[in-house]
Parts: sequence; C-alpha cells; structure tokens
Amino acid sequence: MTTLERWHVGPWTTHGTLPGEPFEPGRKRTPDELNFDVVGLARILGRRLSGREELQVRLWQNELRPTHTRMCGVHTLADPDNSDKLRTTAAEALEWLAERAPDGYEFVYTDAVYLRPLTDLSAEVVTVDAVVQLAAERGDALPADRLAASHVRRAAGGWFAGDAVCNWSGPYPTAEEAADAVRAARVELANQLVEAGHPDLAATADRWPDVPMEGHPAKVQADQAATK
Repeated sequence: MTTLERWHVGPWTTHGTLPGEPFEPGRKRTPDELNFDVVGLARILGRRLSGREELQVRLWQNELRPTHTRMCGVHTLADPDNSDKLRTTAAEALEWLAERAPDGYEFVYTDAVYLRPLTDLSAEVVTVDAVVQLAAERGDALPADRLAASHVRRAAGGWFAGDAVCNWSGPYPTAEEAADAVRAARVELANQLVEAGHPDLAATADRWPDVPMEGHPAKVQADQAATK
C-alpha cells in the first residue's frame, strides 16, 4: 500500500454545510459538492477508479461544477438516488484515505475532511502533533513546538524543516542535518513539557515517530520496497 509522503494536520478539503443546514452560497459547499470534493481528494492522492467510475465522476462534475468559475454552495444533484450514490462513493473514498493515514493520525469527515493526531497517550505511537495539541488544550504553547513537529523537505536552496505553510529552519546541505535540527527541537520540547508541568506528555518522547523526510532517497527506497 502506498503511504502518504506529505501530510498536514487540519482540513484537506474546503468546508461544507452539513445535511439539513441552510446553504451558505459562495462560502461553503453543499453536501453534494463536499462529497464530490472527497472523491476528488482521494483521486488526487492516488486512488484509481475503473472506466465506469471515472465516467460517473465526470457526470457528477458536469452537474455540480461545469466551470471553475461557478459559485459553490448552491448546487445539488437533481436525482436523490444519484445523490445517495455520490454519498456512498465519498464514504468509500474516505475509507481509502483512512487506510493511508500516517501512524498516529486519523482522517475524519465532518464539515470537511480533516487529518487529526490521535491523542491516546498509551498508544504505541504518539505523534509530536498530538503532544503539542494536548499541551495547547491545557493552556501551554511551547517555544519548541513548531520545529519539533516539522517535516524535512527539499526546496530551492537546500533542505528545510517546516510544515505545510512555513519553513521553520534551514536551508541545510543535507536532509540529515535538517532532521538533526528537528531532533534537537524535540529534545527541547520534552524539557519544556516537564518544566511546564506536563511530565506525562514528555514521557511519550520515546514513542514519537521518526522525523518525516519527504523525497529523501532512503525514504523513497523504503516505500518502493514496501509496495513490492
């Protein structure tokens, strides 16, 4: 199974109104539009469809979004049975996504598709994102949290440590040097958690996953081996 190489905590689709809620034209998707977005998200991330399924997606697109400039939040499928079929297809797409969630995370579908860290401190894998979230819920935002939760990725100029929006450290000549910066931040984070009165969160440090490294040759080779 192909795993996600890049991910971020938070929404992965636009937001939509829930069934039964009044529409918000121009601001949120209708339930049909949002279900269509879920199907599209899985396709973008690599879910393969049969020829018949691809044709059905195009038919839904023609009815819900025939042009990119069409206002969202007002369109629904005319046939209720067709809407039910789209809802079922979206549920199948979400199941496909859920199987590919990184260790320690889950995809959930409410008013959007979100990736969220699992916050069970007794789990075999406890993510840095989960620890940061729990500390924030207790009222503490710690200086090392952003860099400690960073991924390593290559960009123009070298290797950086950052999230989906910002680079928090770098550039570095190698991926390992960027990863070392994240590891050092994780040590700082563990110390800051203890100082802030959260020893239970700091105690999970030995179960934090390895620093994610996108596009690193060793990571690519490991993923290729896993799919053989």
